[in-house]
Amino acid sequence: AAGELEQALREAIAERRFPRGASTITQQLAKNLWLSPARTPRRKLREALLTRSLEKHLDKRRILEIYLNVVEFGDGTFGCEAASRHYFGKSAARLSAVEAARLAAVLPRPSQWSPVGENRDFLAAVERIRRRMERADWLRRVI
Repeated sequence: AAGELEQALREAIAERRFPRGASTITQQLAKNLWLSPARTPRRKLREALLTRSLEKHLDKRRILEIYLNVVEFGDGTFGCEAASRHYFGKSAARLSAVEAARLAAVLPRPSQWSPVGENRDFLAAVERIRRRMERADWLRRVI
């Protein structure tokens, strides 16, 4: 993954173009905690260095835990517990599978989608996530 990141960064610098999306959770965490949203070569380099440091010092489970506590879910709401209470009026531990999928589906577009929204593309994303949860037997393992 680090090699792929370095290759993508080299190509972006060579083309003076910085594509959006396809960031890992660790990259998003580094950006959310310490960096501006600017898409400059300097910021991308700092993101790569911070990402590498996070992955060196923290295991994947801890990185995900921190990410879920700081990521934006829209409407000025940050963190999955706060989002759960804001949108569904209950603790994240008490969410149904569909409610959890709705929160997850918002993450790529928190300023455009709402966990309580009915946008067709959003609902399709919710269903894809719910099916993945089912296939991964996530529901049985969590309950």
